Amino acid sequence: MALKEWLARCPLVAILRGLTPDEAVPVGQALVDAGIVVLEVPLNSPEPIESIRRMARHFGGRALVGAGTVMTAAQVSEIAAAGGRLLVTPHADAELVRFAKTRGLLAAPGCFTPTEAFALLAAGADALKLFPAEAASPAVLRSLLAVLPKGTAVLPVGGMSAETIGPWRAAGAAGFGIGSSLYKPGDPAAAVAARARALVEALHGG
Repeated sequence: MALKEWLARCPLVAILRGLTPDEAVPVGQALVDAGIVVLEVPLNSPEPIESIRRMARHFGGRALVGAGTVMTAAQVSEIAAAGGRLLVTPHADAELVRFAKTRGLLAAPGCFTPTEAFALLAAGADALKLFPAEAASPAVLRSLLAVLPKGTAVLPVGGMSAETIGPWRAAGAAGFGIGSSLYKPGDPAAAVAARARALVEALHGG
């Protein structure tokens, strides 16, 4: 399934920084039950590849599981071997995107400028992560979308919460990376579920 199809199901990407393997399935299940089906485990979490492996095995085609803070081709290979299907980077690395595509992964690399955005799209990026979004604005996103190819999916990441996503959505954001306002290390699955439901409601104007 294309990344845009996953985002059409729910445009929220859960960034589970600090997740442990034992938490992976229960926290992931809480998110999927709330409707959030794109799950990202940053590689600076404890045993991230094992968490990805467990969630990929548990959810199969019911969720898109992948990794964030990806920096090297070796990490891409590990993610693919574990069953991960999504690459997210904090930076604009066209070579890493090209390599990820050869391994069958969907790619949402980070960028901040039009120059970076066009280079990443030329490398095969499926979506662009606007990062850090706190240093930009919905007006910046609107201007960026005006010059990018029609239909380009841009996801602001950084500072996104139930309170902030509205103006970004209105500016044309295709999705949002949600980190600490959804999950913090050690949070019980029930707490994550409650926050996930609130975010989904905010997304739909609830």
